[in-house]
Amino acid sequence: MVLRMDHSEHQVGTHDHDATAVATESIWRTAISATLHCLTGCAIGEVLGMVLATWWGWADAPSIALAVVLAFFFGYLLTFISVRRHGLTVRNAVRIAFAADTISIAVMEIVDNAFLLALPGAMDAGVADFFFWWALAAALAIAFVVTVPINRWMIGRGKGHAVVHSMH
Repeated sequence: MVLRMDHSEHQVGTHDHDATAVATESIWRTAISATLHCLTGCAIGEVLGMVLATWWGWADAPSIALAVVLAFFFGYLLTFISVRRHGLTVRNAVRIAFAADTISIAVMEIVDNAFLLALPGAMDAGVADFFFWWALAAALAIAFVVTVPINRWMIGRGKGHAVVHSMH
């Protein structure tokens, strides 16, 4: 008995597999890009908030509150500026920023602040202390790693940063 392989079916199957792999890789790249964008806004807000709160001698709760508010502000601001450059009205730019960034920033803030609270001495370190900067960088790095798959999931469903990236 001789088995013959139909190469045309094999080619289609391979092509479909390759297209799916490229699309999946593209979604992951977009998710990483979106998360880096959110990380930038969060980092600006977190660093500024923690530096100011530490300098002013604030307790943990108000320090974290200030850092979170500033992280959301700068995260939204970066998206707002980006979409305004593409001609959106102020109202639509605000809507897009909220839709694109809210979940991503919220996850980052929960993760990085939980890490800072759980790490002994992190909230007591001074701005001139290396441990302060190391803890903040580690918290943001961990938040990035946790947030990428969440952004990937949202982008795959046309939500979050998929809206912003469709404008580019």
